[in-house]
Amino acid sequence: MKLKVQFDPDLVALTQAEIAAGEKAVSAAMREAGTGLKSAWRGQITGAGLGTRLGNSIRLASFPKSGESLNAAALVWSNAPVIIGAHDTGPLIRSKDGFWLAIPTPAAGKSAKGGRITPGEWERRTGLRLRFIYRRRGPSLLVAEGRLNSKGRAVASKSKTGRGVATVPIFLLVPQVKLRKRLDLARDAERAVDGVPGRIVVNWVEGKV
Repeated sequence: MKLKVQFDPDLVALTQAEIAAGEKAVSAAMREAGTGLKSAWRGQITGAGLGTRLGNSIRLASFPKSGESLNAAALVWSNAPVIIGAHDTGPLIRSKDGFWLAIPTPAAGKSAKGGRITPGEWERRTGLRLRFIYRRRGPSLLVAEGRLNSKGRAVASKSKTGRGVATVPIFLLVPQVKLRKRLDLARDAERAVDGVPGRIVVNWVEGKV
């Protein structure tokens, strides 16, 4: 007696089709989750008033680069991790040498490289000398003898009589600064992870319709 078992439809073909559907669903779900997380992080950053430039430091990469896989993944990161991390954790910042942190006032202006100017760079740029004033209450000061220009920046006075010259606070000196926590990136990351299983199911079902 010879027995022959034949499956209709073909189980091998069904299995392969189901695997392909799963690979497509997982890959699509990870791309969607990564895109959503990138958008959420950028929205947090710009919403916190940190600017679109810092927001655009958030990047996304999906794996595999081409094709689909049951092991698909998405990576979201920042090209400015130190700055982003500081606003995400709200750290306590101290001077590297254990003395003072110099916080520029509006009269100091900005660095030639952009961002916060240092006392040394300010003296080189203006040709003025900074003078230390200690205060028991409130931050101590670095001041200069000069005048304020039309932009509110301290500059050297050209007056030969000393008219218009004033003592201008250029830097506030504090021993430490507690940076305010302005971001909660973990919250959005957890939401993205929690939503992945549902995305996979939806994509898998839609792929069969």
